[in-house]
Amino acid sequence: MNEEDPDTALIARVGNREPGAVREIVARKLPRIVALAARMLGDRDEADDVAQEAFLRIWKIAPKWRPGSARFDTWLHRVTLNLCYDRLRRHRETTASDALPEQEDAAPLPDERIAAAHANARIAAALAKLPARQREALVLQYYQELPNAEAAGLMGVSVEALESLLARARRNLRTALADLAKPGDDAPKEHR
Repeated sequence: MNEEDPDTALIARVGNREPGAVREIVARKLPRIVALAARMLGDRDEADDVAQEAFLRIWKIAPKWRPGSARFDTWLHRVTLNLCYDRLRRHRETTASDALPEQEDAAPLPDERIAAAHANARIAAALAKLPARQREALVLQYYQELPNAEAAGLMGVSVEALESLLARARRNLRTALADLAKPGDDAPKEHR
């Protein structure tokens, strides 16, 4: 169970300020960090800002990193989630309006891409309606593909508590998706 952290040597190189190591850690970690933040926040620009802040923290912590206390990936996911929660808290304090994800391209798209973009927007909107802990559980398990034990550890809960959060999150996600599929209050239903 005491498996070696695959990032230990790379973090040591980053701590020694090797330019190649910095490029390597960005190449390895950036896509997952941006994806995690984008799913938590529902905004790609904010996700990019969170990723930038996370990498600044890597830069600061790397010279002091002590292998063995925590896996680097676990630490990085926790930092990213905390940064997301800070932003969500600020948004909640300043405004209650959550924008849908950005529009990709004004150029005409094939029907499949339009349908996929619509489905992704609905899922992102439904995820945004979930309580933060339920959203975190779903994102860690489904999008970040973490095993239950690791996701539970990141969230600071037992595996049973994670599974309970996931069950509630799935139920609430289904309800939110169904609500998003409903037309406006008195508007007639539109079918193709």
